Amino acid sequence: MSTPTPRGSDWTLNRSMLIKLVVMAAVMFGFGFALVPLYRAICNITGANSLVKRDVTAAGAKNTQVDMSRTVSVEFDANARGALSFTPEQNAFDVHPGAVTVVKYRVTNGQNRTVQAQAIPSYAPAVAGQYFEKIECFCFKQQTLAPHETREMSVVFFVDPKLPRDVKTITLSYTFFELGVQASGTGSAGKTAQEAAPAEGA
Repeated sequence: MSTPTPRGSDWTLNRSMLIKLVVMAAVMFGFGFALVPLYRAICNITGANSLVKRDVTAAGAKNTQVDMSRTVSVEFDANARGALSFTPEQNAFDVHPGAVTVVKYRVTNGQNRTVQAQAIPSYAPAVAGQYFEKIECFCFKQQTLAPHETREMSVVFFVDPKLPRDVKTITLSYTFFELGVQASGTGSAGKTAQEAAPAEGA
């Protein structure tokens, strides 16, 4: 007949088993976290990350829309009304239709007061306006300039490849109006720059 195991031995055995289970659970939990960077590393090595591949492919497809067979000269003109000094950093450069391009402008408030202003674009020849696509532009919203503040602003654009081939040069002209100030040359109606400015996002 076997001798019963003492109760103290049962408690020691159960505690030992509990410790082993806790350690095993902690190891498995840590391994689960380690799988994330391991998975990323394997995807980068094997190229298995289809989402990244799809983005790269889409970017490449956009680049194929650039018409490398022709160039268009884009000239930049800047005018200011009121208390502003406004100039482009470059007067002109050549672009390939479809290629995304950035041009920078600099505006300075020469007054001892805050000025609110907005730029209004125009194009020459007029037909070019429908083919000149602005992705980002300071003209989309009103600008608030602190006294004597100088600000650098960008226009990100591309010329639509559908631009008629007989158009070799486009002039992008901006006029910066100080809002709420009587604009010169408005005629007898006497419109202010606020009234002359287009709605935001135009």
